Amino acid sequence: MVAKHLIISGRVQGVGFRYFSQETATRYHIKGWVRNLNDGTVELHAEGDARDYETFKQALQDGNRFVGVEQIDETDVTSEGHRTFDIRY
Repeated sequence: MVAKHLIISGRVQGVGFRYFSQETATRYHIKGWVRNLNDGTVELHAEGDARDYETFKQALQDGNRFVGVEQIDETDVTSEGHRTFDIRY
């Protein structure tokens, strides 16, 4: 089990990235949350199996036709025990 704090930069606001993250997290059994930051980046907390997490992170990096991830800064954190993956406002 891993818990990570991510700051994601690129074309990630105004393109449905939070919803894309939530859908992708559900697909890979990742729990946590995502929210936009005032500086144009997206903050994300992810918890899950290490293999599922790596697949999830790669899917975020790959994005979709609207998303353009340029960089993901990752930090190990303590698990918060989330049961779902939520969008925070």
